[in-house]
Amino acid sequence: MRASFLMKSQLIVVFVFVLVATVPDLVRSLNPSLNDDVLGLIVFKADVRDPNGYLASWNEDDDSACNWVGVKCNPRSNRVTELNLDDFSLSGRIGRGLLQLQFLRKLSLAKNNLTGSISPSIARVDNLRVLDLSENSLSGAIPVDFFRQCGSLRVLALAKNKFSGKIPESLSSCSALASANLSSNQFSGSLPIGIWSLNGLRSLDLSDNSLEAEIPKGIESLNNLRAINLGKNQFSGKVPDGIGSCLLLKSIDFSENLLSGSLPETLRKLSLCNYLNLRKNSFRGEVPDYIGEMKNLETLDLSANRFSGYVPSSMGNLQSLKVLNLSANLFTGSLPDSMVKCANLILLDLSQNSLTGDLPAWIFNSGLQEVSLSENDLLGSTKSPLGNSLGKLEILDLSHNSFAGEIPSSIGNLSRLRFLNLSGNFLVGRIPATIGELKALDNLDLSENQLNGSIPLEIGGVVSLNELRLEKNFLSGKIPSSIENCSSLTTLIVAHNRLSGPIPAAIAQLTNLQNVDLSFNNLSGSLPKQLANLPHLLSFNISHNNLQGELPAGGFFNTISPFSVTGNPSLCGSVANKSCPMVLPKPIVLNPNSSSDTASGSLPPNLGHKRIILSISALIAIGAAAVIVVGVIAITVLNLHVRSSASRSAAALTLSAGDDFSHSPTTDANSGKLVMFSGDPDFSTGAHALLNKDCELGRGGFGAVYRTVLRDGHPVAIKKLTVSSLVKSQEDFEREVKKLGKVRHPNLVALEGYYWTTSLQLLIYEFISGGNLYKHLHEGIGGNFLSWNERFNIILGTAKSLAYLHQLNIIHYNIKSSNVLIDSTGEPKVGDFGLARLLPMLDRYVLSSKIQSALGYMAPEFACRTVKITEKCDVYGFGVLVLEVVTGKRPVEYMEDDVVVLCDMVRGALEEGKVEECVDGRLQGKFPAEEAIPVMKLGLICTSQVPSNRPDMGEVVNILELIRCPSEGQEELE
Repeated sequence: MRASFLMKSQLIVVFVFVLVATVPDLVRSLNPSLNDDVLGLIVFKADVRDPNGYLASWNEDDDSACNWVGVKCNPRSNRVTELNLDDFSLSGRIGRGLLQLQFLRKLSLAKNNLTGSISPSIARVDNLRVLDLSENSLSGAIPVDFFRQCGSLRVLALAKNKFSGKIPESLSSCSALASANLSSNQFSGSLPIGIWSLNGLRSLDLSDNSLEAEIPKGIESLNNLRAINLGKNQFSGKVPDGIGSCLLLKSIDFSENLLSGSLPETLRKLSLCNYLNLRKNSFRGEVPDYIGEMKNLETLDLSANRFSGYVPSSMGNLQSLKVLNLSANLFTGSLPDSMVKCANLILLDLSQNSLTGDLPAWIFNSGLQEVSLSENDLLGSTKSPLGNSLGKLEILDLSHNSFAGEIPSSIGNLSRLRFLNLSGNFLVGRIPATIGELKALDNLDLSENQLNGSIPLEIGGVVSLNELRLEKNFLSGKIPSSIENCSSLTTLIVAHNRLSGPIPAAIAQLTNLQNVDLSFNNLSGSLPKQLANLPHLLSFNISHNNLQGELPAGGFFNTISPFSVTGNPSLCGSVANKSCPMVLPKPIVLNPNSSSDTASGSLPPNLGHKRIILSISALIAIGAAAVIVVGVIAITVLNLHVRSSASRSAAALTLSAGDDFSHSPTTDANSGKLVMFSGDPDFSTGAHALLNKDCELGRGGFGAVYRTVLRDGHPVAIKKLTVSSLVKSQEDFEREVKKLGKVRHPNLVALEGYYWTTSLQLLIYEFISGGNLYKHLHEGIGGNFLSWNERFNIILGTAKSLAYLHQLNIIHYNIKSSNVLIDSTGEPKVGDFGLARLLPMLDRYVLSSKIQSALGYMAPEFACRTVKITEKCDVYGFGVLVLEVVTGKRPVEYMEDDVVVLCDMVRGALEEGKVEECVDGRLQGKFPAEEAIPVMKLGLICTSQVPSNRPDMGEVVNILELIRCPSEGQEELE
């Protein structure tokens, strides 16, 4: 009754709020003392969802809103002047309640999840100065007259939403506007010309939209403009000449458009400009000399255009310049020496041009940190400039030029170097040993040169190395084992050289390796078997060498391409299309005529005599066995009649709906064999039928499960196997079941016994009362849903059980939520483990169609006959289970016009930065994101398409225990 009364009260309150929002005059006439600000904010609150409870202090019984979170008031009038709810995780829509805040000067709702269209009345609040709705999910077109009454508005921020349509012409009505940011939306059409009438505008950002046509004339009227960003649109035509009249401009970004023509002469007037970005357009002609007059420039980016001619020597006048990017143009000639004056230059990128001449020494004498001159026609030697280096460089890319000579040993002076690319030149000589002094280097590319000698042992000193490319040189000698010190290495390419000797086992220590290419060398010997343990391998090319022996077994090498091993005549294995020779012991040759004890391949005469005696014994044994067989056959024939008469009673005993049965653990020819692992022979079903249809708990790939109660009141679950035609013989069946009976773990359902006949096999399990995980997640057992802590414990307990099974070399094969039971304490208990061991062979069809019956959990290797089925198929199923538990969604869900695969959905959300939205909505924010997000990422890693990329279950347990981070207030999540 109380709940009903509260619900009715809430409905009445909401109705009054709506009434107040729509008919304020009527309400004020009924209650003249009613505070409009409190009323408006409460109505606003009713339209949004507040998962973190930030608005909990907003109470409709308060006389004033001035003490509420996010609210500021005028101290004299006590009227609300500011509402700042940035980054509150609010969702829902922006309602009309804010219209009551007549004295509101600032409204900031940035960085939330608000949706729907924008209300046409928000901008009509008379005193509003700041409107910030950026970084939400607001959509639709902005009404044409939205800005008709925005004369007081000074700051407008609608960036990073989903607004579409045209920018309204009414924006020109905001005569006091100083800053407008409409970037990162879906606005289209042309730029409204009225925008140039806002002569108070200081900052205009319309970037990352779909605006088109020419930039309209009239920009010269924006006398106060400091920054303009029209980048990432589809503007065409020329930059308007009037831009030079905006003398206060400091930042100009017209990048990534379709602008063309030459740079306007009026740019030279912008002496205050420190940022000019025109990259990725179609500008032509020479860069004018007046560029040197823009002495405050700190960033100049003219990359990816069609500029030609020389780099102007006036660049040397830009002494404040920090970033110069002229890449991907048509520049010719050499770099001007005047640029030595650019003492503050940090980044220089002139790659992908047609520059000629020598490498200027000033590059290495300045404070430059990043230099890219790749893909030009630069000549000369690198020795002299590098010799004078001061060691400030972090990135040096001189690839694909015409540099010659040796790599100087002074390269070791570049102690901060992280990236070094000298590939595609004419460098000769040895790789200097000083390369090992580059402790910070993570990428080294010396490929496509004429280097000789060996790979220096000192390469092991480059401990941060991530990629090493030395292909297409004349390197010889062995691959140094010191490479094992480069523990971060992911890419190792040394193909097309003259390397010899074996592949060092040290490579197998590089557990981060993904791509390895050792092809077209003279490597010999066998491959280290430890290579199969590399968990992240994507490619491993050893073709065209002199390797021999068998390929490593397991991991990546189970799926290695034949093209990656071709050209090794002595290499064997299925991938090499050549069988490996069997290693057999040397046969013993009996020579009765030999009198020498030391004769090769013979035995002494006394051993030969002993062999004859054994043969006679064997003949006697065979004869005795034959007699026994005849006797057994005779007894069997005599018992045929007895068996046929007893068969009906046996069937009644095992399948009757009303009889008890009690057997000792011995074989009874009439009724079958019952074994209880507890050792108690007194087993009976009491009043309930053993296989009563009314007591059925469920059905799975192996058969139906029934609940029954023993005579002593102990409940058990009995699985009747429906794969009788596939089950092993009685001897093998009993051996495997007894092994499973010894498996004990807190998170595994215990097997308590079994029953056997040739036509019926039963497995007797402990009974788990809490039902299965599927019903808890998708059917809401008892009307409750699982809390975050309960879900995490289920995931962790399931992981521990699988890790334990894998330690015993038991693969589950059928991980799914219906096979995870929940006991009375909330602990998970995994059932149906190891049942595939009861089958004579692990046929893929049987595993996929009979056992692995749950759609969505099946690892992709089940569909590929060339991939070995390992415990990694359990890891995949576990990964799907993790995502199912966290999201509350089924692995595969069928919509009206689509099929949603859970793994793909979560992976897509992760790429879009919205993975937190995938958490089960029923948790309503009552979960720690610092646990939920890593758990979902772990689930995605476990569902990798490549089995070797999935972690072991032991690793999974360790990761989960690291993720679990109890914090203050954790109890509130229960």
